[in-house]
Amino acid sequence: MGSVSNPSQDSAQNFTEIARDDLSELADIAREVATAAAAHVRARRPEVFGPGARGENAAARGPVETKSTPTDPVTVVDTEAEQVLRTLLAERRPADPILGEEGGGSTESVEGVRWVLDPIDGTVNFLYGIPAYAISVAVQVDGVSVVGVVVDVAREILYSAVRGRGATATSASGDVATLTCNPISDVALALVATGFGYGSARRATQGKIIAELLPQVRDIRRIGSAALDLCMVASGAVDAHFEHGLSPWDWAAGSLIAEEAGAAVIVPKPMSTSGEGAATVALAPGIEEDFLRLLDALGALDPIPAD
Repeated sequence: MGSVSNPSQDSAQNFTEIARDDLSELADIAREVATAAAAHVRARRPEVFGPGARGENAAARGPVETKSTPTDPVTVVDTEAEQVLRTLLAERRPADPILGEEGGGSTESVEGVRWVLDPIDGTVNFLYGIPAYAISVAVQVDGVSVVGVVVDVAREILYSAVRGRGATATSASGDVATLTCNPISDVALALVATGFGYGSARRATQGKIIAELLPQVRDIRRIGSAALDLCMVASGAVDAHFEHGLSPWDWAAGSLIAEEAGAAVIVPKPMSTSGEGAATVALAPGIEEDFLRLLDALGALDPIPAD
């Protein structure tokens, strides 16, 4: 079972020091670099995948490769977007370590500030032109997220949170809304977002859990981006999210946004990776106890290892 995403006593002390000195600056930088990467992704998709874009506009190595399985793609735009993020962070925070989905970095807990990047969360959606993919940028202190920014690229919505300061969504026109989870108290009426791994064995187990869960909730949604799922819990677009096997870059920003909107959040331990199969959970507070009890009864709080 994962650990609740509250800072330890030592991390809380370090967080206080960061908050006093430059937490606002870190949040500004996170929003700046995420917005720049989102603009790059938005501009590049029609160039790489639009009509007639298979020629000179596509990278020489081809626009799409695969990673863990043939169904786990990475596009040239993923790697470009991460390079945009890393280049900007090297200019603004050259001494800070970075963990990125494409560029790597240590997944182990580190002392002090670390940036955790997902250049495109929802790559399959991006590849197919389904408008549900995001840029995710988190700042962690001692492995605990203290700043989270997720940009819904297609809808041009910037979700943002700073630990202890709440969460907001900013539209393309600049309108800012405070995020708050739905005031739901009945699990049977909960709209639940989830996702599935790329390996067949993990998917089979996840499918069995969903088959047992579905009759006990309002409905299931599979958006295809964990970062957006977590922001949807924060905004009230769904009431719950759970998924096994997420990597730190998938949940680092979105989990904080959900938590600051009032959600009950469980994230994997700091050293966990997608291969270990731990669950990430975010729940509207009114259904926390009942939904966790239901997940536990289904075995859905236990790790589901990779194939």
